[in-house]
Order: sequence, then C-alpha cells, then structure tokens
Amino acid sequence: MAVTIGERAPDFTLPAQDKNPVSLSDLAGHSALIVFIPFPFTGICGTEVCELRDHLAQLNDLDAKVVVITTHAVPTNKRWAEDNGLEFPVLADYWPHGAVAQAYGAFNEQLGAANRRTIVLDADGTVRDIIETDSLGTPREYDAYVRALQAI
Repeated sequence: MAVTIGERAPDFTLPAQDKNPVSLSDLAGHSALIVFIPFPFTGICGTEVCELRDHLAQLNDLDAKVVVITTHAVPTNKRWAEDNGLEFPVLADYWPHGAVAQAYGAFNEQLGAANRRTIVLDADGTVRDIIETDSLGTPREYDAYVRALQAI
C-alpha cells in the first residue's frame, strides 16, 4: 500500500528524538516534507538531512515543516540528531517496525528499513508530490523539494 498524489496522508503518531510524540496533525496548517531515510549515521542520509538543516530558513520561508522518519529506535535518532545539529523532529518508526513507512509506501521489506522517499504535503495534509530515488545509493535533490513546495 502506498500513498498517491491527491489523497490525504495517513495519520501517524511517532516519538521524536526528545521522546515527545509528533503526529500528522502537528503539521496541519503548513506545507510539510515527510522525509523517510534508510539508515542514520551513513553518508548519504547525513548529507540529505544536513542539506535540509542548512536550508531550514528557506523552507520556513516556504511555510514548510520538516520531519524525518527512520525505522530506528529513539536513542539512535537522538544521538544522530545531536551529532548533526538537527532542529526538526527525527521520528522513530521502530515499533511496530516500519508501520508508518509501510503506510506511506516507503518500507523496504528486504532491508527492514525505509527507502529514500519524501512525501510533500499541503496545509490540509493532502499529498501534493512524492520525491524518491530508485536506489538507496542515490540522494534526493534538495531543489526538488523547493520546486514541489513552490508549486503548492
């Protein structure tokens, strides 16, 4: 099952790196990027989230909230977020393992982790774009996020 453009995003509530719950409803009223990553502490994942971190002011100007979702546990995400100075939530889709990634069509059954898939939402929680790559070894392009957000 995967989300499609034009439908409402599936609801979720997951713990952030600070253990506080974050839900889809917390993104309401803003555009949003729901960024699934496969593995914290790896080069491409670090590069992708640091690019989001470095452009957070531009994303704020586009009225976009950012959440990153991994299938890793809260302590792993906390350390990774601290090491990279991330100011947006890094959510743990740890148990039931990958349930939110599955609902969003981002779960890789063979790896037990998420694929590189970003869901772009409008302020009403409707999927407006999906940005993904065909390979875990290929990063998503930041400019694709900007184009998708500007199109809303």
